[in-house]
Amino acid sequence: MIHPALYIDNSPNKGRGVYTRGAIKKNTVIEIAPVLILPPQERIWIDKSVLYDYYFLWGDDDLLTAICLGYGSVYNHSYQPNIVYEADYASEKITFITLKNIKAGEELVMNYNCDPDEQKRVWFEAE
Repeated sequence: MIHPALYIDNSPNKGRGVYTRGAIKKNTVIEIAPVLILPPQERIWIDKSVLYDYYFLWGDDDLLTAICLGYGSVYNHSYQPNIVYEADYASEKITFITLKNIKAGEELVMNYNCDPDEQKRVWFEAE
């Protein structure tokens, strides 16, 4: 399920990103995305590929990796996110939810540290 107002477009200095055509209220589920779970022994190959910047750590111990389908791997990072994600390991899905009211044309961004308040530096230069 992807909210009908979402679309992908170019994001300044970030490649592509996810935007909204219309306003979306706080606490709205904007996407429920299935994931492909990769076994631990394949992570070494993913880390050497273009997928390195797009996977999610998966499982209670973060030993697995997951490729999120739908728009899930296209949301960009921000230390001031307007969406959050929740991983459901049992159903192999990630749910994306707005943290505040979103204006039409606004880019939807999440904190790659999982916790929207976490300010720990990520593995790339970020704003």
